[in-house]
Amino acid sequence: MKFKDIRALASVQGPARSVAERLGRSCYSVEDMRKLAAKRLPKSIFEYIEGGGEDEVSLRRNRSSFEDWSFLPKWGSVDNLNLRSTLLGGPVSMPLTLSPTGGTRLFHPKGERAVAHAALAAGVPYGLAHLSTTTMEDVSAAAPALRRWFNLEPTPDKGLLQAVLDRVSNAGYEALLVNVDCRAIGHRERDYRNGFTAPPSIKPKTVVEGMLHPAWALGFLANDAIAFPNLDAEIPEGPLASSPDMWRTLLAGSYEPTDWDDIRELRERWAGPIVLKGVVNPNDAAMAASLEIDAIQVSNHGGRQLDHMAAPLDVLQDVVERVAGRMEIIVDGGIRRGSDVVKALALGANACSIGRPYLYGLAAAGEAGVAHVLKMFEAEMTRTMMLLGVSTVEELRSVGRHLVRHRSEAFAGFRFAGNPETYPSLAEMRTF
Repeated sequence: MKFKDIRALASVQGPARSVAERLGRSCYSVEDMRKLAAKRLPKSIFEYIEGGGEDEVSLRRNRSSFEDWSFLPKWGSVDNLNLRSTLLGGPVSMPLTLSPTGGTRLFHPKGERAVAHAALAAGVPYGLAHLSTTTMEDVSAAAPALRRWFNLEPTPDKGLLQAVLDRVSNAGYEALLVNVDCRAIGHRERDYRNGFTAPPSIKPKTVVEGMLHPAWALGFLANDAIAFPNLDAEIPEGPLASSPDMWRTLLAGSYEPTDWDDIRELRERWAGPIVLKGVVNPNDAAMAASLEIDAIQVSNHGGRQLDHMAAPLDVLQDVVERVAGRMEIIVDGGIRRGSDVVKALALGANACSIGRPYLYGLAAAGEAGVAHVLKMFEAEMTRTMMLLGVSTVEELRSVGRHLVRHRSEAFAGFRFAGNPETYPSLAEMRTF
C-alpha cells in the first residue's frame, strides 16, 4: 500500500467540543456510564446507588429476568418507525419515565434540576421523590413544561395528607406516584458497611474519600447542604428546612399502618392520575383497578426493599391478565437497554421506568450525562424495533407476545405442532 493510500484511510478526530460530544465518543451503553460514575463518586456514595436489600437476590434477579427472554423477529416492511406513545392521558416521545430517586444532589450539585432539564428535552415524564433534595417548587420553576409526577407514601393522617396534596397541586404536578412497598426501610447492608448516612455525616473515611475525588468534594462543599425539603407539608422557609420528626420516622421505618381504605380516600382527594408504585402481586393489581387507580408501577423498588421479592418482569404477564386493560402498567427494575424496554412492552406493559441508569449519567456528567443516557435508550429502542419488525409502540404491544420467547418455552409451540394444516395464512402472518 502506498503512503498516499494510507493517508487517505487515516482518520484523526479533533478534541471534543462539548461534554455531549465527549460522551458520544466514549460511552456507548449504560454500563459505560456506570463505570464513569464509579470513577467520579466516592465509593460509599456510588454503592448507595448500586446496593440492594440484604443478600441482593432481588437486585440480581431484576437484571437476569430480562436475559431469560429472546426475540423472534418477523420479516416484513417497517414503515415510519417511531416511539411516540401516550401515558396517563398525555404524550410521551418514547415509552419511558424517570423514577423518583432520593438524595439526588449527592451525585451531582445540580441534582433534580439537571434531571428535570434532560427529561424535558427528551419528552419523558419525571417522578420527583418525596426524599428529593430540591423543593418541588424549584423543580417546577426549572422545567415548567415538563410532565412532573410527585412521589409520596400513604398516610392515615388526613390533615397532613391534604396539606401535602395541596402543595403538590399548587406546584403543578399532574400525577401522584404512591409507594406501596415502603412500610419499613429495607436492610441495605452495603450502606452500613460503608458507613453511609443520609444526609451525609463527616467521618475520617468521608474525608479520605473526598480527597480521592476532589471534583465531587468541591461540588459538594460549594453548594447547599443536603436536605429533604419536601418532607414538610408547607413550603420550607430556607434551603435546609425539612421535618426532623418525619425524617426520623422514615429512617426508623415506623410508619403508622395504612391499608386499601387509605388508597381509596386518596383517590377521592386527588383529582389527577394516581400510580401505585411497588405492586408485584396480581391480586393487588386487580384491587387497584377496582378502585379506579389509573396505573400501577410493577416494581420491587430496585431490589432495595424486601429481598427475594419477585422480579417485575417475572410477574408482568400475570399482572396484565388480571388488570385486563382497566389501567396502565409501568415496569421498572433491571432495565439497562432499550431492548429491555421492548421486551416489557411485548409482554403487555405500557411503559418502563428507569432509576439507576439516569443516576449514572448524572454522576458522570450532570445534565449532559442524563441526556446521553436517554438518547441511548431512544436509539436502542428504535434499533431493536426495526430489527424485530415492528413500526410503532401500539403494534409492539398488540403482537409482541408472538415476537418473544422465554427460555422455558418449547419451540414446538411456535412451529404450530409441525402440522402444515395449522400454519397461518400469509395474511395472518402479516398481523403478527
